[in-house]
Amino acid sequence: MPVKQRSHDTINSSLPYLFSPVSDNAKQPAPLVLFLHGGRDRGTDLNVLLKWGLPRFVDLSDSLSYVFAAPQILAEQTWADRADDVLALLDELILSQPVDPARVILAGFSLGSAGIWHIAALHPDRFAGLVAVSGRVPKTLGESELAALKDIPVQIFQGGQDKNLPIEDTENFVERLRQVGGKVDLTVLPDGDHFIADEVYGDPKLQQWLISLSRRNTALVV
Repeated sequence: MPVKQRSHDTINSSLPYLFSPVSDNAKQPAPLVLFLHGGRDRGTDLNVLLKWGLPRFVDLSDSLSYVFAAPQILAEQTWADRADDVLALLDELILSQPVDPARVILAGFSLGSAGIWHIAALHPDRFAGLVAVSGRVPKTLGESELAALKDIPVQIFQGGQDKNLPIEDTENFVERLRQVGGKVDLTVLPDGDHFIADEVYGDPKLQQWLISLSRRNTALVV
């Protein structure tokens, strides 16, 4: 269904975001998918988020079984800069929408993927799953931070022809995460470049995965 444009007021500023409610016939309470955009979609125009990837998929869908939100940061910012505001938005959505707090999925593309690692490592008890698409792997995460992620199911997607991201770095990160007990799946699209978000987020299998997760039952991961 068409997404709405909203803004969440923070202590120092505001955080604009796209929003789509759960479908009327969905089971309540519902999952929440919180999406962090890539670097080129930073700015003050939420419409740029609708051009592709998960926001575009949600906008063009008739109805979905999850609540969706996609905040936007300014051109000079990173998601680490706005982590507290993202969490405040999450809290607001849990209070105002029929969201199951045990079924929150944090998803990202490129710069947004770097953001999900940062936020989830600091607050691992908040998320039931992570989806990282075309994201540079966080070499700065220490073993304790990696261990904090071990109970969160993770899906990582990368294009085999992505000139921005060495596949070896991603494979090494996946191995490090698995060594601490992490539940992580890596999918490489052999012919894909950096911009694989449309193909990834529109995949019915991933869409089903998003609504299958719960911190109450991590065995639901497929």
